[in-house]
Amino acid sequence: MASLSVKLRIIQGTHLRGILLRPLASSIAAPASERHASSQHQSLMPRGTGGRSSFNGVVAAVFGSTGFLGRYVVNRLGREGSQVMIPYRCEPYFLNHLKLMGDLGQMLFREFHLKDRERLREIVRHCNVVINLLGQDYETKNFAFEDIHIEFPRTLASVAKEENVGTFIHMSALGASMDSRSKFLRTKAAGEDVVRDVFPEAVIFRPAQMVGAEDRYFNHFANQRFFGGVPLFMDAWDTVKRPVFVIDVAKAVLAAVKDGELCGNTIDLAGPRGYTLPDLVDFIYRVTRRPYVRYPVPRPILRMAAAFFERSPFMPWMSRDILELQHSTEEVNPDSMQFSDIGITPEPIEECAITVLRRHRSDRYFDLGIDDIEPAPSIK
Repeated sequence: MASLSVKLRIIQGTHLRGILLRPLASSIAAPASERHASSQHQSLMPRGTGGRSSFNGVVAAVFGSTGFLGRYVVNRLGREGSQVMIPYRCEPYFLNHLKLMGDLGQMLFREFHLKDRERLREIVRHCNVVINLLGQDYETKNFAFEDIHIEFPRTLASVAKEENVGTFIHMSALGASMDSRSKFLRTKAAGEDVVRDVFPEAVIFRPAQMVGAEDRYFNHFANQRFFGGVPLFMDAWDTVKRPVFVIDVAKAVLAAVKDGELCGNTIDLAGPRGYTLPDLVDFIYRVTRRPYVRYPVPRPILRMAAAFFERSPFMPWMSRDILELQHSTEEVNPDSMQFSDIGITPEPIEECAITVLRRHRSDRYFDLGIDDIEPAPSIK
């Protein structure tokens, strides 16, 4: 009898823990009033104790999940117990790292085409969150900036609206403006407008250029030493950059998934400090402990050289628009929400740069820290 009573207490305790922990697992799911009818099925009810092996009620379609930011967003969703639909246009080989970010059956893969509206409908039909991270900083013969940054967001937002998706998240760019020299930023600004027109409740993020292990920002400048130095426009000292750590942007996306009150807002995501572009390049090479030469070049000449690299049949190392994007000042709109409004403290570049740039050091300096490196002069 004693052993039986012990077993009963264990079973009751386990049941009690399940009752107590279930609200924790369901706390990040969207409210029932904001989820469409298909999400009310029993199979979509939150279950488990939280973590990758549970289900929190969020079914998210992440477009652009194979890109730079996408892998961090998928990982954050997976660790919270979300089921993630991963649409892709690449070879399946490039999806292998995403398969490990959730438990068996939590990462779902579906091939799609940007202009196939019915396939998009099939993907988002059973989702209560749709996240658009698609974007590229160069054009191809198949897809121009307008196709990626304007037409696809319009189509996706329209389909999501028709399917009564509760939360739509769109990724734009800080500095997006129709007056920008960069076509990338002009089309990003137009993309914000079409998304807001079609899906007024959308959450629009406007991150500064992001820094991370796979970026085309700090790594790009660090690799320019192989070409004899870092050429910059002659007015580069007038350019102020506010680089932001990619993990902080992924945290912000997850905050929008959790908090339905953010719907309808535009959120600027910038690093805590600003730097002039030449000072930022100097800091990059101090961290890598590599010598380099920085030299000013007239804009027409440097654009002519970039036009040569645009002819590459592969991903271009440089383009005229990338040059304009690098030399575009990033300003935060005081009327927009920022990191502090969603409870996130962004990491300073001085602390996270080593995780990106250590790979560019020689063996002699590889294991050294960054405590003795002078930080870049910052601008508020």
